[in-house]
Amino acid sequence: MLGVNLVRYAFLVAAAALPIAAGTPSAGCGKAPKLITAAAASTPLNLTSGGQTRQYYVKLPENYDKDHQYRLILTLHALGGNGQLVTVGQGGYLPWYGMPALINDTTGAIYISPTGLNNGWWNTNGSDVEFIKAAMQAVEEDVCIDQNLRFSTGFSHGGAMSFILACALGKQLRAVGVLSGNPQISGSCPSPGTEPVAYYAEHGVADQVLPITGGRQMRDRFLKNNGCADKTAAEPAKGSGTHIKTQYDCNPGYPVTWVAFDGDHTPQPKDKGASKTFAADYTWEFFSQFK
Repeated sequence: MLGVNLVRYAFLVAAAALPIAAGTPSAGCGKAPKLITAAAASTPLNLTSGGQTRQYYVKLPENYDKDHQYRLILTLHALGGNGQLVTVGQGGYLPWYGMPALINDTTGAIYISPTGLNNGWWNTNGSDVEFIKAAMQAVEEDVCIDQNLRFSTGFSHGGAMSFILACALGKQLRAVGVLSGNPQISGSCPSPGTEPVAYYAEHGVADQVLPITGGRQMRDRFLKNNGCADKTAAEPAKGSGTHIKTQYDCNPGYPVTWVAFDGDHTPQPKDKGASKTFAADYTWEFFSQFK
């Protein structure tokens, strides 16, 4: 018996010494960054995409570790905004959509806040998809990202573009957070646009800028892509000052959550009497389940 136990012990020790498989490391893992420094959070980086110079900001975590695989989170601005407004939290935004203040786990995150042409995400002939892909590539070649943990969120035009990215990139994105978006304003969903992507969305029942019908259309596309069971999502009455969260039963790994709130077009919806928005908490709650 002692001999058997010793063999088992030796096996366990050997197994414990094996490296733990963790994600898919980007090309930047293990290298000292040459492009991205702490300054990139406030001074934009440039790249050429589609013959035009485009700008994007990058936020590294404190004490960045070149051997640690981080999440990558795209934070996309609304029409009339730019990447810098998202980074500093002006114009109705929370800084980086409020997620750095919430993320305190062992994975951590690196953020990209790009600027759209003419302060929007018109995505003419797929130009913004190509720009964002180029920015992601530049970041992943320079710093350490888990390529299984890429996310995108944004409000209004930024929400529309996050939806388009989910269609265009499919499983290259782990999840998106679409805040009061629309399925048409950044062009139509690129073909085939049928791959599953974990999908969080919220929309105001009284939205007068981008009516909630567009939000439902985007949600329903990923209910189909993600193999979700039919379910009627309740929505709050106008004037109730409340919100209702609906979670769908979908294929494993590809959940869908829908939040309808009583309110107009805003990146920071709040229930009546509440002092803070639920948008950041719900988005991070949804993203954090993927590790």
